[in-house]
Amino acid sequence: MSDYSSTTETGNIYQPSLARIVRVLPQIEDHRLFQLRFEDPEMRRSFTYRPGQFVELSVIGTGEAPISISSAPTRPGVIELCVRKIGRVTEALFRLPLNSLVGVRGPYGNGFPLEEMKNNSLLFIAGGLGMAPLRSLLWYALDNRSQFKDMVLMFGAKVPEEMLFKYELVSLLDRTDMKCLLTVDKDEEGAWPAQVGVVTRLFDLFELDPETTYAAVCGPPIMYKFVLEKLLERNFSKDRILMSLERRMKCGVGKCGHCIVGYKYTCIDGPIFTYWDAINLPEMI
Repeated sequence: MSDYSSTTETGNIYQPSLARIVRVLPQIEDHRLFQLRFEDPEMRRSFTYRPGQFVELSVIGTGEAPISISSAPTRPGVIELCVRKIGRVTEALFRLPLNSLVGVRGPYGNGFPLEEMKNNSLLFIAGGLGMAPLRSLLWYALDNRSQFKDMVLMFGAKVPEEMLFKYELVSLLDRTDMKCLLTVDKDEEGAWPAQVGVVTRLFDLFELDPETTYAAVCGPPIMYKFVLEKLLERNFSKDRILMSLERRMKCGVGKCGHCIVGYKYTCIDGPIFTYWDAINLPEMI
């Protein structure tokens, strides 16, 4: 595989390119997965990115918003953005009919350190909406399965109806080349096929060598507190804990200052940070 970066052969990542909405897949309430295809064939061919990066999505006549890329660069042709309807731009996006044109500029941010992660085990830990940015890394790793050792996915939601990409992830339960651990806090219907309980309980169901494993974490702030405690108890080094923290991003290029945390710009220095970064900038989480 080639190494994915935040450049395109056309060169200008500050200028939006037109993309067409070719498919919309409903997810949980107020969330949709938008599949976009660039109008320009050269952009379709040259657009590359790292898992963990984001784009600025613009609805013409309304504005723009930063959105994590949920698809994997190993699956070119379209990019997938999981969007939550919250605010003026996303509300306008949800009103657009299929085949509408939107603007896309980027990709931005640092993304996951893929070269460093190769030949290591991967532990994915997601809570709630945190699966959206981790999905890109998950499918990238599965598409390049021989480049990684053991793989474990831990994902928790409040109830089955609030599990993002539920049917897609349930299909991973039977895979033999990874361990997929899905849990919900409550299962009132009694039909949930996986675990019930908080996500940290899943740590008891597998063993990974912390010296040869990278943990990728994304979820609500309360989840970080307990997940980080568990990882440290298991002797994960702080530079092997990678967190997707998309706090207060706006312009994507470090000009507006909206996402400054201490001496870091989330949109430039992140959104992927190590636990070392979080220790030095505790307000980051």
